[in-house]
Amino acid sequence: MVAGDDDRVESRVDRHLLGRHRGDPAERDAQRLEGLDDRSVSDEQQVRGAIHGASITRMAKYTVNSAAVEHVTRLIEAKQYVLDSSWGDVQPDAEAQNAYLEKHDWEAYGAWHLGLTGGATDETKGRFAFAVGDFRRVHRSALIACVYRASEWRHKEVELAAHDLLQLLDRTSG
Repeated sequence: MVAGDDDRVESRVDRHLLGRHRGDPAERDAQRLEGLDDRSVSDEQQVRGAIHGASITRMAKYTVNSAAVEHVTRLIEAKQYVLDSSWGDVQPDAEAQNAYLEKHDWEAYGAWHLGLTGGATDETKGRFAFAVGDFRRVHRSALIACVYRASEWRHKEVELAAHDLLQLLDRTSG
């Protein structure tokens, strides 16, 4: 290939990536979305899913639960953590959550969750998200899961809170 050929290939690729080629799918997608003004679509993945036949769902919004951050920080400083666990195996299931709620109030339950679901009713399980422990100790694997899940769904504040707690745990545990 000669230099001129590279330029043509690159510019064709650039046009495609930047959405400037004829029959741009992004333009067509935008036109098809014009009738969806009464629905909340929060990111590009949901837009693309809507266009390609997937259902449109609203993306939950989360704020950081500062009470949980304080609670988890105290637990880490008191060495109340598990360094090696499989979160999928030890994460409290609905039965364990209900048993905890029988003996504790919603504030105590919420202290185990880094995220507060925007718009959710207070004193419901739906209000709390991003669990970090088994109601006794913080699990390192739970913090890793929180970082991963929050970053996957672009909940930046929760991601950063979980990351900071993970770093604290790693420094504390040596």
